[in-house]
Amino acid sequence: MLSVISVGLVAVADFAAANEPVHLFILSGQSNMQGLNPDLSFTPTVEKAFGADKVVVVKDALGGQPIRRWYKQWKPAGESKPWPNLGDLYDRLMEKVKAAIEGKEIASVTFIWMQGERDAREGHGEVYAESLKGLIRQLQHDLGRDDINVVIGRINDFDMKNQRYPHWTKVREAQVAVAESLPHAAWVDTDDLNNK
Repeated sequence: MLSVISVGLVAVADFAAANEPVHLFILSGQSNMQGLNPDLSFTPTVEKAFGADKVVVVKDALGGQPIRRWYKQWKPAGESKPWPNLGDLYDRLMEKVKAAIEGKEIASVTFIWMQGERDAREGHGEVYAESLKGLIRQLQHDLGRDDINVVIGRINDFDMKNQRYPHWTKVREAQVAVAESLPHAAWVDTDDLNNK
Protein backbone atom coordinates (compact mmCIF):
# COMPACT_ATOMS: atom_id res chain seq x y z
CA MET A 1 0.00 0.00 0.00
CA LEU A 2 2.83 2.41 0.86
CA SER A 3 4.41 1.84 -2.54
CA VAL A 4 1.10 2.62 -4.29
CA ILE A 5 0.81 5.88 -2.33
CA SER A 6 4.46 6.74 -3.13
CA VAL A 7 3.90 6.15 -6.85
CA GLY A 8 0.75 8.27 -6.66
CA LEU A 9 2.58 11.12 -4.91
CA VAL A 10 5.37 11.04 -7.49
CA ALA A 11 2.80 11.19 -10.29
CA VAL A 12 1.03 14.13 -8.61
CA ALA A 13 4.36 15.93 -8.07
CA ASP A 14 5.31 15.40 -11.73
CA PHE A 15 1.90 16.69 -12.84
CA ALA A 16 2.17 19.75 -10.57
CA ALA A 17 5.68 20.54 -11.83
CA ALA A 18 4.49 20.18 -15.42
CA ASN A 19 1.67 22.65 -14.76
CA GLU A 20 3.65 25.34 -12.96
CA PRO A 21 3.39 28.69 -14.71
CA VAL A 22 6.11 29.44 -17.25
CA HIS A 23 7.75 32.66 -18.36
CA LEU A 24 7.25 33.21 -22.09
CA PHE A 25 9.88 35.11 -24.08
CA ILE A 26 8.96 36.10 -27.65
CA LEU A 27 11.84 37.25 -29.85
CA SER A 28 11.06 38.79 -33.22
CA GLY A 29 12.19 41.35 -35.78
CA GLN A 30 14.40 41.47 -38.83
CA SER A 31 18.00 40.58 -39.71
CA ASN A 32 19.78 41.19 -36.39
CA MET A 33 17.15 39.14 -34.59
CA GLN A 34 17.18 36.53 -37.34
CA GLY A 35 20.92 36.05 -36.82
CA LEU A 36 20.52 35.49 -33.08
CA ASN A 37 20.73 31.92 -31.86
CA PRO A 38 18.92 32.14 -28.52
CA ASP A 39 20.24 28.74 -27.43
CA LEU A 40 23.78 30.10 -27.22
CA SER A 41 23.26 32.84 -24.66
CA PHE A 42 19.71 34.13 -24.25
CA THR A 43 17.93 30.93 -23.28
CA PRO A 44 20.63 29.77 -20.84
CA THR A 45 20.53 33.20 -19.17
CA VAL A 46 16.76 33.23 -18.64
CA GLU A 47 16.78 29.57 -17.61
CA LYS A 48 19.37 30.41 -14.97
CA ALA A 49 17.18 33.26 -13.72
CA PHE A 50 13.83 31.43 -13.72
CA GLY A 51 14.63 27.71 -13.91
CA ALA A 52 15.04 25.57 -17.02
CA ASP A 53 11.57 24.08 -16.74
CA LYS A 54 9.92 27.47 -16.20
CA VAL A 55 10.95 29.19 -19.44
CA VAL A 56 9.58 29.06 -22.98
CA VAL A 57 11.53 30.93 -25.66
CA VAL A 58 9.97 31.44 -29.10
CA LYS A 59 11.90 33.18 -31.87
CA ASP A 60 10.70 34.03 -35.35
CA ALA A 61 12.44 36.70 -37.41
CA LEU A 62 13.11 37.50 -41.05
CA GLY A 63 15.75 39.88 -42.36
CA GLY A 64 14.98 43.01 -44.34
CA GLN A 65 11.31 43.26 -43.37
CA PRO A 66 9.23 46.33 -42.45
CA ILE A 67 7.03 46.48 -39.37
CA ARG A 68 3.91 46.17 -41.53
CA ARG A 69 4.72 42.45 -41.91
CA TRP A 70 3.89 42.19 -38.18
CA TYR A 71 1.37 44.98 -37.57
CA LYS A 72 -1.94 44.21 -39.27
CA GLN A 73 -3.37 47.75 -39.11
CA TRP A 74 -0.29 49.47 -40.57
CA LYS A 75 -0.93 52.59 -42.63
CA PRO A 76 1.66 54.78 -44.33
CA ALA A 77 1.60 58.52 -43.72
CA GLY A 78 -0.62 60.31 -46.23
CA GLU A 79 -1.28 57.25 -48.40
CA SER A 80 -4.36 55.15 -48.87
CA LYS A 81 -3.19 52.44 -51.28
CA PRO A 82 -3.51 48.86 -50.05
CA TRP A 83 -0.32 47.18 -48.94
CA PRO A 84 0.37 43.46 -49.34
CA ASN A 85 1.32 41.02 -46.59
CA LEU A 86 0.09 43.06 -43.63
CA GLY A 87 0.68 40.97 -40.52
CA ASP A 88 1.75 37.77 -42.27
CA LEU A 89 4.95 37.43 -40.21
CA TYR A 90 2.97 38.13 -37.05
CA ASP A 91 0.64 35.26 -37.91
CA ARG A 92 3.64 32.99 -38.45
CA LEU A 93 5.11 34.08 -35.11
CA MET A 94 1.84 33.54 -33.25
CA GLU A 95 1.45 30.03 -34.68
CA LYS A 96 4.80 29.19 -33.07
CA VAL A 97 3.85 30.91 -29.81
CA LYS A 98 0.51 29.12 -29.53
CA ALA A 99 2.12 25.74 -30.23
CA ALA A 100 4.84 26.37 -27.64
CA ILE A 101 2.46 27.40 -24.85
CA GLU A 102 -0.37 24.97 -25.49
CA GLY A 103 -1.56 23.57 -22.18
CA LYS A 104 0.76 25.82 -20.17
CA GLU A 105 -0.13 28.52 -17.68
CA ILE A 106 1.82 31.70 -18.37
CA ALA A 107 3.41 33.58 -15.46
CA SER A 108 4.76 36.43 -17.58
CA VAL A 109 5.31 37.43 -21.19
CA THR A 110 8.30 39.38 -22.46
CA PHE A 111 8.39 40.57 -26.08
CA ILE A 112 11.86 41.38 -27.41
CA TRP A 113 11.83 43.39 -30.63
CA MET A 114 14.81 44.19 -32.90
CA GLN A 115 13.58 45.79 -36.10
CA GLY A 116 13.34 49.17 -37.81
CA GLU A 117 16.02 49.36 -40.47
CA ARG A 118 13.64 48.63 -43.36
CA ASP A 119 11.15 51.26 -42.19
CA ALA A 120 13.99 53.78 -41.92
CA ARG A 121 15.13 52.91 -45.43
CA GLU A 122 11.61 53.15 -46.89
CA GLY A 123 10.95 56.50 -45.16
CA HIS A 124 8.20 55.32 -42.80
CA GLY A 125 9.62 56.85 -39.63
CA GLU A 126 6.56 59.11 -39.30
CA VAL A 127 4.32 56.12 -38.55
CA TYR A 128 6.82 53.89 -36.77
CA ALA A 129 5.89 54.79 -33.17
CA GLU A 130 2.18 54.22 -33.74
CA SER A 131 2.92 51.02 -35.65
CA LEU A 132 5.07 49.64 -32.83
CA LYS A 133 2.46 50.59 -30.23
CA GLY A 134 -0.17 48.94 -32.41
CA LEU A 135 1.90 45.77 -32.69
CA ILE A 136 2.21 45.63 -28.90
CA ARG A 137 -1.56 46.17 -28.48
CA GLN A 138 -2.17 43.43 -31.05
CA LEU A 139 0.04 41.04 -29.06
CA GLN A 140 -1.64 42.01 -25.77
CA HIS A 141 -5.05 41.33 -27.29
CA ASP A 142 -4.09 37.98 -28.80
CA LEU A 143 -2.45 36.74 -25.60
CA GLY A 144 -5.16 38.22 -23.37
CA ARG A 145 -2.66 40.17 -21.26
CA ASP A 146 -2.05 43.86 -20.71
CA ASP A 147 1.07 43.26 -18.61
CA ILE A 148 3.44 42.20 -21.39
CA ASN A 149 7.02 43.28 -20.81
CA VAL A 150 8.58 44.86 -23.89
CA VAL A 151 12.27 45.21 -24.70
CA ILE A 152 13.09 47.20 -27.84
CA GLY A 153 16.53 47.01 -29.38
CA ARG A 154 17.02 50.53 -30.74
CA ILE A 155 18.61 50.44 -34.19
CA ASN A 156 22.25 51.49 -33.95
CA ASP A 157 23.95 54.73 -35.01
CA PHE A 158 24.79 53.47 -38.52
CA ASP A 159 23.25 56.38 -40.48
CA MET A 160 22.83 59.31 -38.12
CA LYS A 161 22.92 61.75 -41.05
CA ASN A 162 20.02 59.94 -42.77
CA GLN A 163 21.97 59.72 -46.01
CA ARG A 164 21.27 56.12 -47.00
CA TYR A 165 18.21 55.58 -44.82
CA PRO A 166 16.16 58.80 -44.81
CA HIS A 167 14.29 58.08 -41.57
CA TRP A 168 17.05 56.41 -39.56
CA THR A 169 16.99 58.92 -36.73
CA LYS A 170 13.17 59.12 -36.74
CA VAL A 171 12.89 55.37 -36.21
CA ARG A 172 15.50 55.50 -33.42
CA GLU A 173 13.59 58.30 -31.71
CA ALA A 174 10.29 56.46 -32.14
CA GLN A 175 11.71 53.31 -30.55
CA VAL A 176 12.90 55.22 -27.49
CA ALA A 177 9.63 57.17 -27.24
CA VAL A 178 7.54 53.98 -27.33
CA ALA A 179 9.68 52.25 -24.70
CA GLU A 180 9.53 55.28 -22.43
CA SER A 181 5.75 55.64 -22.82
CA LEU A 182 4.85 52.11 -21.71
CA PRO A 183 4.76 50.92 -18.08
CA HIS A 184 6.49 47.57 -18.72
CA ALA A 185 9.01 48.54 -21.40
CA ALA A 186 12.66 49.37 -21.89
CA TRP A 187 14.96 50.03 -24.81
CA VAL A 188 18.46 48.73 -25.38
CA ASP A 189 21.25 50.84 -26.90
CA THR A 190 22.89 48.84 -29.71
CA ASP A 191 25.24 51.57 -30.95
CA ASP A 192 28.30 49.51 -30.03
CA LEU A 193 27.19 46.70 -32.34
CA ASN A 194 27.14 48.42 -35.73
CA ASN A 195 30.62 47.41 -37.01
CA LYS A 196 31.18 50.84 -38.60
